[in-house]
Amino acid sequence: MQNNQLIIETTIIYVKKELANAEGGHDWWHIERVWNNAKLISQTESVNSLVVELAALLHDIADAKFHDGDEEIGPRKAALFLKTLSLDQSIIDHVVKIIRNISFKGGNFTTLFHSTELAVVQDADRLDAIGAIGIARAFNYGGFKNRELYNPQITPNLQMSKEEYKKSAAPTINHFYEKLLLLKDRMNTVTGKQLAQKRHLFMEQFLEQFYTEWEGRG
Repeated sequence: MQNNQLIIETTIIYVKKELANAEGGHDWWHIERVWNNAKLISQTESVNSLVVELAALLHDIADAKFHDGDEEIGPRKAALFLKTLSLDQSIIDHVVKIIRNISFKGGNFTTLFHSTELAVVQDADRLDAIGAIGIARAFNYGGFKNRELYNPQITPNLQMSKEEYKKSAAPTINHFYEKLLLLKDRMNTVTGKQLAQKRHLFMEQFLEQFYTEWEGRG
């Protein structure tokens, strides 16, 4: 237990340093929230807690969105760091597989790797993409990419391929329909599903208010 505590503390120091200048929706505070969500969900699941915590802490160590779409830079960077710790290779391999498969890649993409630990960390990450914080993160990233808030002439595309999803530069409101509102029904765990319900409802209420104000109805 003591050794695991040291491993987690060492990982936190590393992640904070690596993400010191990260975009506001993918910074250390995002990592901390996902880590806390993962620990909460783990209470009702049978998992290797070290794998869950390491994967949660390292899941966005090098997000492909900020590295020219390179989906291997995150797993590769995490693996190099994990090899500096006293860990079994099986732990390293599992954490890296989670990082490689955690992200939402569009409505028509399914992952081929499954584990309870992945299910927990994926739910934890998805919870941070919805609700009040999810809304804030969506518009923060939209501003970072200089995207329109909303454009009634550009309708959401629910049939995007993985590559189309990666290259999309649609208005931020479209992102709600192309990803955020889909996540409630894609949660893996009982706890994740329960937590997602309230956050999903909040997003629906936000959109209703957004359109009311946009259209000058009140």
